[in-house]
Amino acid sequence: MSDLFQALGRFSGRLPSSPDQARRRSFVILFCVLMSVAAGNTAMQSVLPAIGREIGIRDTLIAAIFTLSALLWTLSAPFWAKQSDHRGRKPMIMTGLIGFGVSMLGFALVVLAGLNKLFVPMIIFAGAALTRAVFGLIGSASNPAAQAYVADRSQRSERTGALATLASAFGLGTILGPAVAPLFILPGVGLAGPMFAFAVLAFVMTAIVQIGLPNDAQDTRKAAAKALAKRKAKPELAKAGSRSRFGLWRDPRMMPFIIYGFLVGSAQAVNGQTLGFLIIDKLKVSPAIASGYTGVAMMAGAVAGLLAQWGLIRMLRIGPRQLMRWGAALAALGNVMMALAPNYATVVSAFALTSLGYGFCRPGFTAGASLAVDQDEQGEVAGAITAVNGACYIVAPVFGVWLYETMGPLPYGFNVVILLAMLVMALQNGVLKNVGEDLSEPDSRLMD
Repeated sequence: MSDLFQALGRFSGRLPSSPDQARRRSFVILFCVLMSVAAGNTAMQSVLPAIGREIGIRDTLIAAIFTLSALLWTLSAPFWAKQSDHRGRKPMIMTGLIGFGVSMLGFALVVLAGLNKLFVPMIIFAGAALTRAVFGLIGSASNPAAQAYVADRSQRSERTGALATLASAFGLGTILGPAVAPLFILPGVGLAGPMFAFAVLAFVMTAIVQIGLPNDAQDTRKAAAKALAKRKAKPELAKAGSRSRFGLWRDPRMMPFIIYGFLVGSAQAVNGQTLGFLIIDKLKVSPAIASGYTGVAMMAGAVAGLLAQWGLIRMLRIGPRQLMRWGAALAALGNVMMALAPNYATVVSAFALTSLGYGFCRPGFTAGASLAVDQDEQGEVAGAITAVNGACYIVAPVFGVWLYETMGPLPYGFNVVILLAMLVMALQNGVLKNVGEDLSEPDSRLMD
C-alpha cells in the first residue's frame, strides 16, 4: 500500500514538504473516493444478473435498469463540472458521494422487496431504475470534479500518468467490489446485502472528504477569474471561450476524443453487461452460484486493467496516442476470444484481455482530451469526458444483451467491428495522431 501512496504522491507537485504532504493526502482521498464508488457499482453489477433471474425480471430489462441513470449522468455531468469551476471541487465530490449513497440504499430496499415477493417483478424493475437514476443525476458530480482536481495539479508531462493513476482507482474498486460482494449476501438481506454495505461506505467517505480534503473553492474561483480576464484581453481566446460555453462537444480539438471514447466505452459496456449472462449459460448452474464465478471473472479483468494502469503505462512510458492504438487492438482480440470461448476458463482469459485493452484506452483518450485544451478549460473537458462515459451506458448494455439473447457471439462480433474502426481512427485522424507532441511544455497556472 505504501507503493500506492508513493505513486499518487508522484503527481502531487514539487512544493516544500508541508504543502507537498497536503497534496499527497488529497490525492489519496480522491483515489479512495473513486475506488469506493467503483467497488459499489461493480459489486452491484456482479450480483445483478442473479437478482434478475431470482426475481423473474427479463435479462434485457436488467440491462435497461442502467439506461435512465446513464442518460441523466450524461446530461448532468457537464452541469456539475461547471459548478466545480465556480464552487470548488470538494463540494461537488461530496455531492456525488451523497447521491451515490442514497441511490445504493434505495436500490437495496427495492431489491429486498423483490426478493421477498412484496411486489410484482415490473414494479421492482421500475423501482430499481428510479433509485439507480439518483446516481446518474447526483452521483455524477464526483467524477468530473476529481478529474479536474488532478488536471489542476499536474504538469502536461505528468498528465497521462496522473490520470492513469486516477483511472486505476476504478480498476482496484472493480477487484474489491466483486470480491467482497459475496461476504455481504447474508441471511435477512440476501442479494441486497452488498448494496446496503456500499451505501454505508459512501456516507463514511463523505465524512472523510469533509474532514480531510482542503476547501479549494477560493482557488477555483481565482482560476476562473484569471481565465475570463485572459479571454477578454485576447479576442481569439474570447471567441474560443464563447464557443466553449456551448460545450466542447463540437470543438474540433475534442470531437475525435469524444467519438473514440463513446464507441470504445460502449464496447466495454457490452462486455461488462453480458459477462454475467454468458457465465451463467456456460456453467449451466443456478444464478446465485454463478454470481461468484462472475465476480472472479470481473476481478481478473480488473487485475488486467491495473496491470496496464499501474505497471505497463509507467514502465513503458506510453503516451496517449499509443494507448489508444494498442488499447483498441487488444480489446478487439479479447472480443474475438469471447465470441469463440468454449468454456469458463476461456471466458475469463478473454475478459481479462479486453480489460487490458480498455485499461489502455480510457487513460489514453482521457489524457489526450485534457492535453488538447488549455489549462483553464480542464473543468469543462472533465465534464465532457464524464458525460461521454455515462452515455456509453444509455443504449449499449440493452443492445448488447439483446444481441446476446439473439445469438451468443453477436455482441462480441459487433464489438470487434467497432474496436477495429477505432484502431483505424487512432492511426489516421490528425488530432489523435498528434496529441501529446508538446508534453515538455510546462503549465504555469497549476494550483497548490
